[in-house]
Amino acid sequence: MYVYTAYNLGIHSELPLPELIPSKRTADVVIRFGNLSDPQQKRSNGDDYLLGEIEGFGMLLVQDGQKIILDPNPGVDESVLRTFILGAIMSVLLMQRGLLVLHASSIVVNGAAIAFMGESGWGKSTLAESFHAQGYGILTDDVMAIQLDSQIPMVIPSFPQIKLWPDSAACVGYAPDSLPLLNSQTQKLAHKLTDGFLQIPVPLKRLYVLDIGTDAEIIPLEPQESFVELVRHSREINALNAPEFLNAHLHQCASLVKQVPICRLQRPQTLAKLPELMNLIENDHTLIPCHA
Repeated sequence: MYVYTAYNLGIHSELPLPELIPSKRTADVVIRFGNLSDPQQKRSNGDDYLLGEIEGFGMLLVQDGQKIILDPNPGVDESVLRTFILGAIMSVLLMQRGLLVLHASSIVVNGAAIAFMGESGWGKSTLAESFHAQGYGILTDDVMAIQLDSQIPMVIPSFPQIKLWPDSAACVGYAPDSLPLLNSQTQKLAHKLTDGFLQIPVPLKRLYVLDIGTDAEIIPLEPQESFVELVRHSREINALNAPEFLNAHLHQCASLVKQVPICRLQRPQTLAKLPELMNLIENDHTLIPCHA
């Protein structure tokens, strides 16, 4: 078994996951290969047992927030399999463990987390990487898990990698050919961080919903609109569909709306405006309140 840590968990895996941090922690999560073709196996109960077939990958099982079993198709590219596990499948496992999981990247400013939420290609990772290049700490990229069972929502650190499109990598100072491809099925690049990755949970102070606009602008959202955006940008919410799970998830979103200011961050769809956008965020984070 390979032993790693990510999301504050000890992860023991038969599949090497070099994106994660090597560790000696005891196992909170076990990832192994197995035969999942038995027709007697239950498909899913919509909550703590998810068994399914993913086209192009094979079969997989995610159970109790503690176990991932892989039954891949012959010849599946290992890098593609790792990307899938560390994205969609890890999101399901974290939700099974009671965490709110959002499609968001997050950085640390003055000891608190601020997050950028949006779909793939909206600029979450580019913003996080740009702030990292200026000396800010990184917590998550693309999969942000939030613990809500304390008085303050806490962002759980993921693992030290940021995914970038080649033009975004060039914009923040990296020669695109100096970074490896994330996997063989995409043009995205993988920047493995050597510094600036924080490994402790950090309180969430502000969340920005990314959007396209003519000018860079921060627009406070009303609670109802904030709630809709959280549900819209929740990771893999369709995978776990038991009524009690969905009710708990909606309760988590409502709780976060009450505790963390959420704003819409409109910006021009050009990387040339990135320094202006970063300055706007820095000033907003320190000076401008959003909704209570």
